[in-house]
Amino acid sequence: MSTKLPLPEIGAETFGDITEDAQGNPLSHAQVIRNVIAEGQQAEASNLDFFGVGEHHRDDYAISSPEVVLAALASITQRIKLGTAVTVLSSDDPVRVYERFATLDAISNGRTEIIAGRGSFIESFPLFGLDLEDYEDLFEEKLHLLAKLRHGKPVSWQGKHRAALRNQQVYPLLEDRPLTTWVGVGGSPQSVVRAARHGLPLCLAIIGGQPSAFEGLASLYRRALEEFGQEQLPISAHFHGLVASTDEEALETLWPHYQRTMNRLGAERGWPPASKMRLQASMGPEGAMMAGSPQTVAQKMAKVTTQLGLSRVDIKYSAGSLPHEVMMESIKLLGEEVKPRVHQLLGS
Repeated sequence: MSTKLPLPEIGAETFGDITEDAQGNPLSHAQVIRNVIAEGQQAEASNLDFFGVGEHHRDDYAISSPEVVLAALASITQRIKLGTAVTVLSSDDPVRVYERFATLDAISNGRTEIIAGRGSFIESFPLFGLDLEDYEDLFEEKLHLLAKLRHGKPVSWQGKHRAALRNQQVYPLLEDRPLTTWVGVGGSPQSVVRAARHGLPLCLAIIGGQPSAFEGLASLYRRALEEFGQEQLPISAHFHGLVASTDEEALETLWPHYQRTMNRLGAERGWPPASKMRLQASMGPEGAMMAGSPQTVAQKMAKVTTQLGLSRVDIKYSAGSLPHEVMMESIKLLGEEVKPRVHQLLGS
């Protein structure tokens, strides 16, 4: 990018992964949720800009209703932006999504953000009586409706999978601006173009490979905005990571929890066993894992921000059974040491 960008926001995200106590016993879902609220408080205290909470409907994640957790956080924070990572829009109703987030926007005094996506899992489809054969149609149709509803004005709309709306006002009313609504995408050019067509900012989920490989998608998004007659909109990116005192500490702390999680998911999806060598490679200068010392993470974050022209970088700091205390320290380092270093590197 030849144009100098504003300094990026830095955020933290969690899926509410089921963590362990000091004896290696899994915590209850209820305790994990309470811990996530404490982690959100720590994110604001550490001067981070955004705190995101994922949505899942399976036993290894505690949070199925992120808006309720975010509402609790909204009542005990003042500044930090609060959003999802992601809202699984394909299996939700856009009207209900608007209603919940408009309510959260009121509680938080305008700090609410939606990251709408299809999610990494499919358990919500049978849970809510949806057919996976409609996977693509559901997201396209529901995003179209949400893009209209987010403005808080009366909406007329018709589709295949829900009742039509005829100049319908949905409540509560917004105070002074539309709901900030990002579209979360993986590596699909079609999804990038869809976000541009609806005039919605883009969040890239960069969880594998090389971040530089996403330069083409970022460029495609900006070209598509121009072709659709939209103004240029921000691009953010989501990474997995962990900040520790040293690179070695980050690797050794992360590895057993990463291994267990990846092997469990690999058994479901047919992946090969997790490799410590591959994890270490992904933590390297060209990998997708934002893990290591504050200096290492800051240098990598500044580099990818420049490469992709990012307005925000979010780090999923939770990793399977990683202990709550480790995550609290990682959040603190991300806000108090990584963020200032990133801004210093980019400002200079």
